[in-house]
Amino acid sequence: MGKHVLLIEDEPNIIEAIRFILSREGWRVDTHSDGTTAFGRVAEVRPDIVILDVMLPGRSGFDILRDIRADTGLGALPVLMLTAKGQVKDREMAERMGASRFMAKPFSNTEVLASVRELTGA
Repeated sequence: MGKHVLLIEDEPNIIEAIRFILSREGWRVDTHSDGTTAFGRVAEVRPDIVILDVMLPGRSGFDILRDIRADTGLGALPVLMLTAKGQVKDREMAERMGASRFMAKPFSNTEVLASVRELTGA
């Protein structure tokens, strides 16, 4: 297993926190912050897991998730959705659209690491 994460997030402090948590455990973390080009980046990078923010500039994380799930080569890719809004409707929408897991910010370091490990079997 390559232990490769693509983090699609636009908040620099969240990017650095997740990069630190995962790279310390041996994960390679690539980042992308533009919703408009995010699906292309997923297709290009082919990570073991995507951590995807709901609210991104240019395009919603839900739209990107829909594209991932519709793609025959990427459809089974684990996707951990992150949101600053922990509202029930966001969680329900993420589940309906096929998110592997949904996590509200703020999150604990342990929770992120445990979710990534569980979703990838690492």
